[in-house]
Amino acid sequence: MSSALSVLHDVFGYPQFRGPQEAIVEHVIGGGDALVLMPTGGGKSLCYQVPAIVRHAAGRGVAIVVSPLIALMHDQVGALHELGVPAAFLNSTLDWTQAEDIERRLLAGQITLLYAAPERVATPRFLGLLDTLHAHGHLSLFAIDEAHCVSQWGHDFRPEYRQLTVLHERWPGVPRIALTATADATTRADIVERLQLQDAARFVSSFDRPNIRYAIVEKKDPTRQLLQFIEREHAGEAGVVYCQSRKRVEELAQTLCEHGLDALPYHAGLPAEVRQQNQDRFLRQEGVVMCATIAFGMGIDKPDVRFVAHVDMPKNIEGYYQETGRAGRDGAPADAWMAYGLQDVVNQRRMIDESPAGEDFKQVMRGKLDALLALAEATDCRRARLLGYFGEQLNAIDSRADGLDSTLAEGQSDSYSRYSTHGCGNCDNCLRPPEVWDATDCARKLLSTIYRVQQMSGIGFGAGHLMDIVRGKPTDKVKQFGHERVSTFGLGAEFSEAQLRGVLRQLIALSAVSVDAERFNTLRLEDAARPILKGEQPVRLRATTASSPASAPRERQRKARAAAPPPAAADLDAAAQARFAALKAWRAEVAREHNLPAYVIFHDATLAAIAARAPRALHELEGISGIGATKLERYGAEVVRVCR
Repeated sequence: MSSALSVLHDVFGYPQFRGPQEAIVEHVIGGGDALVLMPTGGGKSLCYQVPAIVRHAAGRGVAIVVSPLIALMHDQVGALHELGVPAAFLNSTLDWTQAEDIERRLLAGQITLLYAAPERVATPRFLGLLDTLHAHGHLSLFAIDEAHCVSQWGHDFRPEYRQLTVLHERWPGVPRIALTATADATTRADIVERLQLQDAARFVSSFDRPNIRYAIVEKKDPTRQLLQFIEREHAGEAGVVYCQSRKRVEELAQTLCEHGLDALPYHAGLPAEVRQQNQDRFLRQEGVVMCATIAFGMGIDKPDVRFVAHVDMPKNIEGYYQETGRAGRDGAPADAWMAYGLQDVVNQRRMIDESPAGEDFKQVMRGKLDALLALAEATDCRRARLLGYFGEQLNAIDSRADGLDSTLAEGQSDSYSRYSTHGCGNCDNCLRPPEVWDATDCARKLLSTIYRVQQMSGIGFGAGHLMDIVRGKPTDKVKQFGHERVSTFGLGAEFSEAQLRGVLRQLIALSAVSVDAERFNTLRLEDAARPILKGEQPVRLRATTASSPASAPRERQRKARAAAPPPAAADLDAAAQARFAALKAWRAEVAREHNLPAYVIFHDATLAAIAARAPRALHELEGISGIGATKLERYGAEVVRVCR
C-alpha cells in the first residue's frame, strides 16, 4: 500500500484514506473484483483512480471507466488533468480525428484512465481496441460507475448497462470494480447477477449523511412553500429543485427568477446545448438554483449545494436518497426538503399500473413507493427509517455530528441530544416531534363511503367527490347522483380536507384503496380494507403541516448564516478571511481560463487552509490537504503571491 499512499499524497494531496477506501484500493490493486456502495460525496472515484494510477505505473496498462454521462466524463477528465494524470474520454463530442488520436495514444500506453459510455463500450470497434490492449497486457482495470443503472429495480435503469457482462466474459482476468451510491438489497442482488460479480468482495459504507437535515411537509401550495423555504433558509445559496414534469420545471424556474432568484431549467426536452450551458453555469457559478427533472444530477460533484428540494414525490427511496445526497458534499450543513400530497401518490400509482412491465416488476415498484410514502407519513426519526431501508441501523450519533446539537429545536436538547439512540437530532421529526392523531374512525368512514357510493351508482368516483360526501357538502355533483342520501353523508364533517387527504394517502399506501387509472383516477376498495372496516387495524397519522417543523428555531441561525463566510472559512480571523476572499477570486479566474468548475482547481477547504497558514514561500504549502505535486508546481507561486 506504500505506492497507493504515495499516489494519494503526491497526486491528490490527501494525507490518508477515508473509511473503507484503503481496503478497497488494496483489494483492487491486488487484482480483485469489488462491489462498492458508498454514499454521494464519500469518495468513490478515488477507489478506482488510485488503483488505476498504481497499476499503470506497474506496467499494467489503462483503466477503462464506464460512465453514463458526457458532462461527467468531461469534468472528471479535466480534474485528472489538473492533477497531472493522463486521462481521456471517447464520446460523441469528439470528431473522427480527435477520437483517432486518443486511440493512438491509448495503444502507445500514454493514457492511464479512459472514460467511455456503456453504449460505446459494447461497439465492435471498442471491443476490438480492448482486445488489442489485452493481447499486449495493457488492460489494467474496469471501473463501472453508477452500477445501479444495470438493475431493473434501480432508480436509473439503463438497458445498455446490461451489455457490460461482456467485460467479464471476454476478459475474465481483468479486475472489475462496480460502484454506486444507492442500492437496496434487491438492487444489490441484481447488480451482482447482471454484472457476474458473485465472487467479488463487497464494501458497503454507512449511508448516513449526518450533515443533511431531512424535512418532509404536506403539499398545499408547493410553489409558495418552496419560495418560503429558500428565502428563509437558503437565500443566495446553490440548490437543486426536482420536479416530475418538464413543464413544471420551466414554470418553476421562471417563477423563482421572478422572485429574484438565479434559477435555471434542466430537462431532457431542452436542446443539448442549452442543457450544457445551464449545467455549466450551475457548476461554475455560486448561488444558482437548478430546477430539473431526474435527468439532472447523476455524477454532479459540486460541493457547496446547500439544499435539494422535491416539489413532487419521487418514485422510490433510492432515487430520493441519491438526489438528496447531492447536497452538502463538502460536509457542511445542508437541507433535504420535500413536499408531497395525495395527487403525487395517485400519479405514481397510475404510472406503475399503466406501465407495460410484468406484474412481478409492478409489485416491486409498488412496494418501493409504499416505503417512500411510509417515510413521508412517519412520525419517528426520518434518518432511522432511511438507514433501515438500506439495512443499516441508526446508532448513537458520534463525533461526526459535532455542532449539530446547536441547531436543535428549543426544548429538544435533552430528548434528542447528539448521543441519543432515540433519534438523529437532525430531521424535522426529531427536532420537533409531530402531533399524532387516531385516524381509524375517519378511515372507516371514507372506506364505507367508497363502498356505498359504488354499490349505489355502479361506478367509482374520485377523491374530491368522496371527501365532499364525507364532509356533507351538497355540491351539484353530489346532488346529481343523489349521494346526499348515502348513510355516511356528513358523518365526517369534523374532519378537514387536509386530514381526509392524509387518510386517503395512508389507505392507498396500505393497499386498502386502489386507483383506477383507466376510469379517471377513481378509487375502489381492495381486500386490505376489510380489517380496517372491522376495526381490527388502527390507522394513526401525523397532524398535517404546511411548513417545515424545523424552520422556526433556525431563524436566528439563518440570518447569521446569510452574512457569514462559507462553512470552510468560518473559523478564520479577519486577515485570513481577506486572504480567503482573494484566493477565491483568483481561483474563479483560473477556472474560467481552464473551462472547469472552481472546485476542480481547489476546494473551499483547501483555500481556507491556505488562508489560515498565510504562506510566504512555496515550501509552506506542502502538507495542505488537496495540494498534490502537480498543483503545487502549477499554482504554488501564484497562491503565495495572492496571499502576500
